[in-house]
Amino acid sequence: MSDWEIWLVIALLTLATFIARSGFWLVGHHISLPKRVQEALRYAPACALAAIIVPDLLLTNGQVEVGLQNPRLLAGLLATAFFLVRKNMLQTIFFGMAVFTYIRLGL
Repeated sequence: MSDWEIWLVIALLTLATFIARSGFWLVGHHISLPKRVQEALRYAPACALAAIIVPDLLLTNGQVEVGLQNPRLLAGLLATAFFLVRKNMLQTIFFGMAVFTYIRLGL
């Protein structure tokens, strides 16, 4: 590809991203979503987070591994319990990583 083709692709992708992300901002006041859809969208961030985290906790080398020999799953479960008690996300992150490191290194 020549330089001008690369710059054209970058410009077109920038335009496409701008249109896709600003669509609701530009015409959002003209569109009203049904209440049921608005309620469902409240759960979208939690679902996206679960879709990212759960496979990482359960999969080891492409195989589902549910058991105490899976250090990520064990650290995730302990971090979840820690969060339910302490209600502090930063402490939970540090706790989960410390537990994972402890288990992984076998100290």
